[in-house]
Amino acid sequence: MLAYAAQGLSTHEASKTGAQLREFLNRSERAIGSLADGFTAVLADEGLDSNPHYTDFLAVLERDADNAGAAFRLTMAQPAISSQLVDNLNASIHVRALLTDIFLLDEVITPRSAAPTTT
Repeated sequence: MLAYAAQGLSTHEASKTGAQLREFLNRSERAIGSLADGFTAVLADEGLDSNPHYTDFLAVLERDADNAGAAFRLTMAQPAISSQLVDNLNASIHVRALLTDIFLLDEVITPRSAAPTTT
């Protein structure tokens, strides 16, 4: 999306990358919709699905995913998607909040997954 935003195009139909943009936005929006389910599965696998610290953050992730998904859907609903619109989507606080949630989860989950198991 950053590369498309940098092109300065007035419509997604004006370039080859623009032709791929709607499919990319659709795939991204679908992935956003499955993040909470994925994190729920990880919590269950780690035996943390009843830990309020993790379940509270799951609620945050769900809200942020809903908000970012709405921003993606609004963008996709436009008949012409300009580089400026994609740049604004990238800069959206909703998208940034979701990305930060993912970075935080990665830092929390990765050390747990890499921890040696005792037998």
